[in-house]
Amino acid sequence: MQRVFADPGSPWAAPRFAEAAAGVRRLLPAFGDRVTFTRFLAPEEPEGAWRAYYERWPFARQPPHAPLWRLTDEFAARAGDVVDAATFGKWTPELAERVGPDGRLVLAGVSTDCCVLSTTLAAADAGVEVLVAADACAGADDTSHARALHVMDLYRPLIRVTTVAGLVGGES
Repeated sequence: MQRVFADPGSPWAAPRFAEAAAGVRRLLPAFGDRVTFTRFLAPEEPEGAWRAYYERWPFARQPPHAPLWRLTDEFAARAGDVVDAATFGKWTPELAERVGPDGRLVLAGVSTDCCVLSTTLAAADAGVEVLVAADACAGADDTSHARALHVMDLYRPLIRVTTVAGLVGGES
């Protein structure tokens, strides 16, 4: 829930960020201190194929403390636990330890078709049950969002695409 995806002037703005934020806001009370926010950060020196990526997106070559990488004010105030990674996927050893080997990971955020998808697939490969709150996610555009959700849902029962109501209200 970073500013780089919330700011309409950002090249990486998610057009439905506000809707995703509303879904995340509804999920937070249900998970309390188990919530972990993640942030995508540019590496100090890109390596391999990341060099070409940052040639395409030079605006993103900013240090970890740059304003674009901060969580939006609303979520920064609620972020007790934050995992940073210079990769799309946030299934890091830190997050894996937090979830545990027999845990369940509930994912929400942006961008559905990038960081959410990458994290979901890696966690599922590690044997973790993953639930994706579709209405608490936003993609680069509606089509990409829908396609990413479809791909993730193909991995049932490892991954299940659901809704905020399905997670906090008993539906699925």
